[in-house]
Amino acid sequence: MLPTLRQLQYLKLLAEHASFSRAAEAAHVSQPALSAGVQELEKILGAAVVERTRGNVQLTAVGVEAVRRAEDVLARTEDLVEAAKNAGKPLSGRFRLGVIPTVAPFLLPAKLPGLKIDYPALRLFIREDLTPRLIAGLKAGQLDAAVIALPYTSPGIDHARIGDDEILAAAPVGHPLAGTGPIPAGSLKAEDLILLEDGHCLRDQALAAFDIDPPKGDDVFAATSLHTLVQMVSSGLGVSFLPEMAVRAGLADMPGVVVRQISAKAPRREIVVAWRHGSSRAAEARLLAEALRLD
Repeated sequence: MLPTLRQLQYLKLLAEHASFSRAAEAAHVSQPALSAGVQELEKILGAAVVERTRGNVQLTAVGVEAVRRAEDVLARTEDLVEAAKNAGKPLSGRFRLGVIPTVAPFLLPAKLPGLKIDYPALRLFIREDLTPRLIAGLKAGQLDAAVIALPYTSPGIDHARIGDDEILAAAPVGHPLAGTGPIPAGSLKAEDLILLEDGHCLRDQALAAFDIDPPKGDDVFAATSLHTLVQMVSSGLGVSFLPEMAVRAGLADMPGVVVRQISAKAPRREIVVAWRHGSSRAAEARLLAEALRLD
């Protein structure tokens, strides 16, 4: 016998909610029905997938591996259903798109109106999050595609190019680096920098481009968003990095902020649409990349 999709779904929900009652509620079944389904799965596998203790549900080693494989099976099954529904109708129906925070506010408002005109049957659900969580969502089948920035290495992920986005420097008026022309190589120092919080790929990509170690210590300023970062620069707290698409969108158009190119050979990040390798919606993800291409 093989596990059923319903049994795999029960296990996945149990892993997500760590509770039989909450998992049953999410599955829209009674708790005894969900429990029976999990028990039948254990019989088929010949091993326990959960440790049952009062008030707590803990996955066994077999359970952890089963959840990982169940997520892939369920994601591919959902792909199959969506592909069948939308056969011959590219970019129609539900499409779950993740976008990183340093791209979403600047790319989407410019591109979504045209996308809606070209693909009126498309129902786009957008989730803004950091790259590692978006990649995890792709692999778990929670997202159909994600707009991320390269370089970023993750096995099992394919991508299509949207375009390049130059990384610029933003300095307070009166700062030694608030001059004209490209900033000479070696002028940026770690102690002058204010950055996005750890976890934002723009932070890592900019620091890597200049071989700068991130500032350390409890007194380091770190922003949660580019909007906050620009406010901090405007207040004279230090120098930072901004993506060109944000500057073009007017993010740095405020008193006290000077934007400069960084060296003659400016660093860039590549913006792409990424999807899980083998996804049945790969062709649609490629179409989406074309629709979102940077001018």
